[in-house]
Amino acid sequence: MAETPQPDRRAAVDFGDHATDVRPGEELDLAKLEPFLRSRFPDASGPLAVRQFPSGHSNLTYFIALGDREMVLRRPPFGSKVKSAHDMGREYRVLSKLHPVYPAPKALLHCDDLEVLGAPFYLMERIPGVILRRKLPEGLEIPPETARRLSESFIDNLASLHGLDYMSIGLGDLGKPEGYLQRQVKGWKERYYGSKTHEMPEVEQICVWMEQHMPQQGGASLIHNDYKFDNMVLDASDITQVKGVLDWEMCTIGDPLADLGTAIGYWVEASDPDELQSIHWGPTGLPGSLTRKQLVERYARNTGRDVSEIVFYYVFALFKTAVIVQQIYYRYHHGLTRDKRFANLNDVAGVLLRTALKTVRTKSV
Repeated sequence: MAETPQPDRRAAVDFGDHATDVRPGEELDLAKLEPFLRSRFPDASGPLAVRQFPSGHSNLTYFIALGDREMVLRRPPFGSKVKSAHDMGREYRVLSKLHPVYPAPKALLHCDDLEVLGAPFYLMERIPGVILRRKLPEGLEIPPETARRLSESFIDNLASLHGLDYMSIGLGDLGKPEGYLQRQVKGWKERYYGSKTHEMPEVEQICVWMEQHMPQQGGASLIHNDYKFDNMVLDASDITQVKGVLDWEMCTIGDPLADLGTAIGYWVEASDPDELQSIHWGPTGLPGSLTRKQLVERYARNTGRDVSEIVFYYVFALFKTAVIVQQIYYRYHHGLTRDKRFANLNDVAGVLLRTALKTVRTKSV
């Protein structure tokens, strides 16, 4: 009898997310960091090595190796204008409560002593695996059946998060669900004008529409608020299995349908126009992938929630993401960061706003 082929686990590891050299202007003070780490992890011997993960448009993420001990360090961006979005203590607490009940990294320690790195930071365990970004790792092929199952795992894992009892795990005070949508629409509009650099006429039209079409809130749950492929670690031997969800900086208690809207707001389909294709966030348009509509339908089956107002949540997600992008571009525009990745983000914001306005007119995700 022929043996069943086994996955090449050694080759699969090559598809993992690899840290690279630290970007200019985002270097950590190793002379202060190293003694701090050795005092907290006295059993770790060997040299200190620091590299940086390739994402990190918001909080910055570094790979830390202290001998054989591998960790991940998160800190706010240099020159950030929005302090409330970079609360390291809050993110550390979320991970501490979530890790026992959900695939989130294990939090190791939090430091708010500004003498170490000039800003608060925290350390968490490193979850090895595959992270899917805009471009697939070289040599990784995802056939249609795998893409379909990956899409299903993606949305099922979000539904699982929304089913957690946030009171019982100790996160009941994380947010105020009452009036969540109203506060969000008002707040993100204010954030846009606080980081405005160019005229974008779509903004006012979208804001007026959202205020006029705001639905009744779809319940309350723990929400991630930035749920997309590059915030997920997948099993290197089976990428349809979710090992971990990362980047909990915007996690709160709020409307779960807003979280669903965010997820499909990042989901660019193969049939979408070229300008949206040009800013795709991950491999969501591969043959076999579920469409936005199919993701919403599967979520509704899993949770029993009414998703009839999903167009509003999709429009809001596109607007919110445009504002986040604009806030990052604001830092670049005013010289608060030299990261060249941010040079064209004003154009990205424009694409998202035009897509939102088109959705208002077509009334379809």
